[in-house]
Parts: sequence; structure tokens; C-alpha cells
Amino acid sequence: MGKYLIVGLGNPDKEYENTRHNIGYLMADALVKQINSKHNENFAFKTDRYAFKCEAKLMGRSLVIIKPTTYMNLSGKAVRYWLEKENIPVENMLVIVDDIAIDTGNIRLRYKGSDGGHNGLKNIIETIGTSAFNRMRVGIGNDFSKGGQIDFVLGQFTPQDEELLRPQTEKIYDIVKTFVVLGMDRTMNMFNKK
Repeated sequence: MGKYLIVGLGNPDKEYENTRHNIGYLMADALVKQINSKHNENFAFKTDRYAFKCEAKLMGRSLVIIKPTTYMNLSGKAVRYWLEKENIPVENMLVIVDDIAIDTGNIRLRYKGSDGGHNGLKNIIETIGTSAFNRMRVGIGNDFSKGGQIDFVLGQFTPQDEELLRPQTEKIYDIVKTFVVLGMDRTMNMFNKK
């Protein structure tokens, strides 16, 4: 039925937990939790080569869910390794990433595009040699003053942020399920709401 690579971008250290830049990790964790609760499973992340990795099943598909441990700027190293090791075609990959150009709590699904100034996406594009891969861009907003972008992106979510993000973390299971069963076009049609 096919194998899929779901990549939640972030940084591995404790200090980055629950920060805006780690929204990919947060979404990957939420996905595994929801698969487990909906299907009475016990899938879990284990430390593996270049990533925390979880192998799961969903709708008869095999999912390899990774949270790269190579740090954001070298995310491509983990992505290339797991695509090759698991023999997964690029079109079966979904990368989950934070985006300051999108309001907090909103998402945009796309099947290709530029890096949008995101170092993790930039490194993936450079390392795998294509920008034609699926991505889920999760808005973190841009509520920072000039020169404050790094502190904002690496800052903790506020309670208000968490409230805005909750609907998306609850939707991640449905988004990934739709992606693996119906493909990216249908997923974009269903979830790219204005």
C-alpha cells in the first residue's frame, strides 16, 4: 500500500521544547499520540540515526515519522538518509515546518515551493536536490519588532498561541490520513481553508 515519510522539523535539545521553531516536533508527537488513541496502538519514538524515529501504521500504509536530531540547519541530512534507507519516493514525504508568514493557528499545505527563508527547508532542498516535496506550513505569526525574529522564533508559545494551535494539532491525524489515502491535491483542497 506504500510507505510514507512524515518529517517534523525542530531542534532536539531541552531548551527548544515548546518553542515556535519546534512546531514540527509538536505536530509529529500529536500525530503519534492520535494514531495510538484512535487505533489502540502503542507506537513510540526511538532514538535512531539522525532522528527520533517512529514506525507506525495508518490505513494500511507504513509511516516512518521522524524528528531530525541534526538541528534545523542540517535537516536535509536526516531527510535524505531516511528517504534512501526506507526507499521512500519524495512524493510520499510530508515535511511539517513553522512559518512566520502565516498567522498563528493557520496552516498551508503545498506540494512544492521555495524555502521561504526557512533554514530547515533550505537545507532539505539543497541536500535532496529538489523543492518538489510536500510541506505543511504551520503559522506561528510574526509578532516581533525589527531585529527580534530569532528571539521570537526560538521563544516559547504563549497560552494564547497554544489556544490558536490546538485545532491544528487535533487535525494532524486527519491531514496525514487524507494525504496517505487520497494524495496531496485532495488534502490541500480539504484543509487549505481561508
